[in-house]
Formats: sequence, C-alpha cells, structure tokens
Amino acid sequence: MSSVPFMKDPTPENNFDVGDTVEVLADHEKGGDRVRGWVRGIVVQVDSKMVAVQFRVNVYLTDGWMVPDHILWFQQDSPHLRSPLKNRSSRSSVTTRADLL
Repeated sequence: MSSVPFMKDPTPENNFDVGDTVEVLADHEKGGDRVRGWVRGIVVQVDSKMVAVQFRVNVYLTDGWMVPDHILWFQQDSPHLRSPLKNRSSRSSVTTRADLL
C-alpha cells in the first residue's frame, strides 16, 4: 500500500481533557459589572477540533447575548483558551498576621 502524503500527522492531538480547569478570554460578569477578561471554567466536552467550557458566572457572546447554559465552545488551538496560570499568590499565601490566627 502506498503512503498518503500529508502536511500534518493525522492523529488527533487534544490539548485538553474533560474535567480540566482552563481560562478563557470572554465577556463575563465580575462584581455585578460586565467585563472582558480571563475567566476560569471547566472543560465539559472535547472532540478533535473543539472544546466546550462551562462557567459558574454569566458569560456573553460577542453580540451581547448572555449564554443561558454557561457553556462556550472554542477551537482546540484558539488564542482565547489557555491552561490556567499558576495559583495566584494572593490566594495561596498568607498576606497578613490576621490570616495566621
């Protein structure tokens, strides 16, 4: 059998798995206001091209509509989807003496 030429290996390579915590650049609610920024979510479905991420906060489409099920879909290689940055130091470290008590 002759080999078939291809530019990219045809075996799918998923960057994310169901249950992974990710960060997404999207319109969302923060402190009662609508902002555009990075928000954490959980991967709920993955296929060869797309990743579905569910959020605990309200998220919005680019045309302004709120997403009722809190789930947005992204391409696997989207620049608006990333693994979370390391834990923020304010959450993981003791900042004042009162925190020790």
